[in-house]
Amino acid sequence: MATITAADVNKLRTITGAGMMDCKKALVETDGDFDLAIENLRKKGQKVAANRSDRESTEGAAIAVVNADKTVGVVITLNCETDFVGMNESFVKMAFDMANLALNFNSKEEFLAADFNGITVAEKLIEQTGVIGEKLEIRTFEKLEGAFIGSYIHSGNKIATIVALSANIEGAEEAARNVAMQAAAMSPIALNEEGVDSEIIAKEIEIAKDLLRQEGKPEAMLDTIAKGKLARFFKDNTLVNQDYIKDSKMSVGAYVKSIDKNLTVTGFKRASLG
Repeated sequence: MATITAADVNKLRTITGAGMMDCKKALVETDGDFDLAIENLRKKGQKVAANRSDRESTEGAAIAVVNADKTVGVVITLNCETDFVGMNESFVKMAFDMANLALNFNSKEEFLAADFNGITVAEKLIEQTGVIGEKLEIRTFEKLEGAFIGSYIHSGNKIATIVALSANIEGAEEAARNVAMQAAAMSPIALNEEGVDSEIIAKEIEIAKDLLRQEGKPEAMLDTIAKGKLARFFKDNTLVNQDYIKDSKMSVGAYVKSIDKNLTVTGFKRASLG
């Protein structure tokens, strides 16, 4: 039987992030075989993950990162069960490491299958479920490309946003961050009117007409008044038409054009916990 030293246990703990006693037990059970010990720890994680598959993972970290050229950005949420775990420094670091890796992929499926320090992202989540004892998952994966991408992460990593602008010009970084803060705070449903789903529009018109009928408005006037209410809906719920939170006298679109008359917002992505 192999002699299991404290250095061996610490080495396995460093590799896997598992607890000291779990690492010692795994090494004893495998007679010091590191690869087999790691596999056993991962199997433990799989068992725990299965046992916790029905648990709610509404806490965690919402992370936004942008590549060096400021042309690609991603937002992800690494979800867990408790705020205690979600605020842990190691957990947040893992979330950032995963987000930076996610920049290289176009879909959540590709990202989960990607290599993360010798195992896939999906396998790492299972492994860490065993280590931490909580259900972990990547719930949100959103990617955005553009001439200039800016990002914002709200305090406590609860909300993360990325915004694309039409040009990389002087002032673009500050503008993109400000618009990303707007998206985080005001939770728009679309970039502009064209981005709002037709079903949502139809529902809003229907609601507006029902309210107008209750107010006794003539049937012949309903379409006209409902269109006005729809315009207000677009103003409140689409990013470029919202009042700019730092200066309510202008819209977000107008704010961006105050930086440069040709500058526009071309896209955004938002992720939040819960």
